[in-house]
Amino acid sequence: MFLEVEFYPDKPDTPAKVLEGYTKGVFPMGEDENNSVSWYTANPRGIITFNEDIFKFHIPRSLKQIMKKNIFEIKIDTCFNRVIHKCSEREDTWINGKIIDLYNKLHKMGYAHSVETFYNGKLAGGLYGVALKGAFFGESMFHEYPNASKAAVVKLFEILYKNVFLLFDIQMITSVFEIFNAIYIPRKVYLKLLESAMQVQCKFSDT
Repeated sequence: MFLEVEFYPDKPDTPAKVLEGYTKGVFPMGEDENNSVSWYTANPRGIITFNEDIFKFHIPRSLKQIMKKNIFEIKIDTCFNRVIHKCSEREDTWINGKIIDLYNKLHKMGYAHSVETFYNGKLAGGLYGVALKGAFFGESMFHEYPNASKAAVVKLFEILYKNVFLLFDIQMITSVFEIFNAIYIPRKVYLKLLESAMQVQCKFSDT
């Protein structure tokens, strides 16, 4: 997988431009040294497919057992700002102040969402991303308790599958996503899938 700077005409300095960038296959990442944000793309692109004929979403047996025990309470959009700040709290991060501001605005606009995992009443893990038409663009996740972020991924997949989303974009495949059978696809294939996802309107809802 190659992460590349993308020279897109408009800088990702407003929520509207960030949304437009997603429709073109680019995503923003922050640069801490000057609190600026630039466009990037990944080729090939990491996705979780909804097409079971290609690769079925896989939940490891141990994680299934944890989910059945209901040790986690999973919520949607109850503490977005806390989640994105937790995701930024690592030594090497692209989530700077500008990114946090942009995505909090996108959250208030109804585009950015968080899935939060609680253990014994405390925030233990979570993730956030952007739902736009028929696509969900995953951005980052964190965990402070084992399997907390993985439980959030399972919940997110359930929401997207139930609401007939066409694209679950994860940009890059981390060790967490490997266990779920995430796959890489060439940029050309990704852009065709993205185009199809932009032709439908899906609701991000757990009800």
